Amino acid sequence: MDISIHIGDITTLDVDAIVNAANESLLGGGGVDGAIHRAAGPELLEACRPLAGCPTGDAKVTPGFRLPARWVIHTVGPVWSGGGNGEPELLASCYRRSIEEAERVGARVVAFPAISTGVYGYPKPEAARIAVATLTALDADVDEVILVAFDQATALEYERALHA
Repeated sequence: MDISIHIGDITTLDVDAIVNAANESLLGGGGVDGAIHRAAGPELLEACRPLAGCPTGDAKVTPGFRLPARWVIHTVGPVWSGGGNGEPELLASCYRRSIEEAERVGARVVAFPAISTGVYGYPKPEAARIAVATLTALDADVDEVILVAFDQATALEYERALHA
């Protein structure tokens, strides 16, 4: 599986699946979650309702509706509280479960945001290391993963993690 970095808006990428850094309700929120819900249209919210939420570290899939991406993989990252409450394992699980769900729906190109690094407060350097280490360790039937950075600082952390 190839891993690349892209700086920009995940909602504009023409890929098989994008990953949504969702909250446990899956009913929309701020940051990436809100942007994905706005871009996908109200159908996304309606598709999320019957899923009855998602626990931290897990992932669930819906269609992409008005997005260029065919699928949205919703995953719930951990809220950072110092690192001693299972946050690294839960964050790694988000990446693993998202790839498992991508494989299940046949997605070959998957774009990830920097899960948990926004309002959930996960330190970007650690989050990037976990993302890269988890993804590179997987033997998955996915051709490409795009790590989407909203800003240059996040892209730099991904670069450091990829070349460590």
